[in-house]
Amino acid sequence: MSGYRIDRELREFGEHIRGWRMVLGLTAQQVAERAGITRSTLRKIENGESGAGFGNVAQVLRALGVLDQVVSAADPLNSDIGRLRAGNLEKKRAR
Repeated sequence: MSGYRIDRELREFGEHIRGWRMVLGLTAQQVAERAGITRSTLRKIENGESGAGFGNVAQVLRALGVLDQVVSAADPLNSDIGRLRAGNLEKKRAR
């Protein structure tokens, strides 16, 4: 069940993916082929549809050359709060 907030964020993320494709001058077919997905799946990702699959999104980001940047952005040690609480990374569970 998706809430309004996540739907909006998915659409924005999809727009960013399309933006990267356009900046790089790649067609949807080229990106789909490089990512090993169908154009239909790429369209779902670019439209922010939630059923596209995490692996497919990662393949598209790799095909666009930005996967490393996205992975780095998600690293908790790249934030002040993450560095402050880095000791919690060793725990088996969050409590």
